[in-house]
Amino acid sequence: MPKKPKGRSHSIRPVSKRPPIWCRYQPEEVEALVVKLTKEGYNPSQIGTILRDQYGIPLVKYITGKSITEIQREAGVAQPIPMDFDSLLRKAARLHAYLEKNPKDVHNRRALQLIEAKIRKLAKYYIRKGVLPKDWKYTPKAIAFL
Repeated sequence: MPKKPKGRSHSIRPVSKRPPIWCRYQPEEVEALVVKLTKEGYNPSQIGTILRDQYGIPLVKYITGKSITEIQREAGVAQPIPMDFDSLLRKAARLHAYLEKNPKDVHNRRALQLIEAKIRKLAKYYIRKGVLPKDWKYTPKAIAFL
C-alpha cells in the first residue's frame, strides 16, 4: 500500500496582506504587547502563539508591517543570538554532557555530528548576514555555559 503523502495540510496563509476587519488592535498596541512579552522572557515564536491564542492577533506583520524580531530590534530587547541558532547550540551542549557520561552511545554521537554540521552551516549564513561576528568559531567547550 502506498503511504499517504506528507505535508502541512491546510496551513496556507490568507491571500490578503491587510489586517482582518475583526482585529481591533492598533499597530502601537501590538508593538507594546510584543515588547512586554519579550521582557517577560518569551521567544518570538512563543510571542506569536500567545498573540494568536490570547489576544486574537492573527499575524503581527499584517498589522504593524514589521515582524516580531524587527519590533524587538527597534525596541532594543532582541536576543543577541537568533532563536534557531540558540536552540541548536543548547541541543549540542546537552548531547555533549550526555556523551561524557555515556561515551559508548554511538547513535547519539552520530546525532551530535549532524547537529554540529547544522551549527556550522547556520553559522556561515549568520556570519555572512552580519548577525554573528566574522571571527566566530564553533567549539564544543565554548557552548558549555548553555
